[in-house]
Amino acid sequence: MSLHDKVLSDRGVLDFFAADFDRVRSGLRARANVDDEKLERGLAQLVMTLIELLRQLMERQAVHRMTQGSLTAEEVERLGKTFMALADRMEELKEQFGLSDEDLNLNLGPLGNLM
Repeated sequence: MSLHDKVLSDRGVLDFFAADFDRVRSGLRARANVDDEKLERGLAQLVMTLIELLRQLMERQAVHRMTQGSLTAEEVERLGKTFMALADRMEELKEQFGLSDEDLNLNLGPLGNLM
């Protein structure tokens, strides 16, 4: 009789592994049990934080280019309208997901806080 036959035929061994498997499975289920609303809000928070970071970087670049005089009046006007529209849309999304400016704030280390 091989070890394989002995393990499969010994009910006690199988019961031991089955009990352990149930314990592990219940632990995994508890860890993977997520609240859909919290998950959606957290994902929205992450994405909106990245958008806010990019918006601020682009705005600083636009101000820098305006200061240098490398933008035409039409480009300045278009950038202004674009940034205002983005700010309005961000406010709508923050309201929709129940987020505040503080929720989107990142500590950027030596650069300080994002907002």
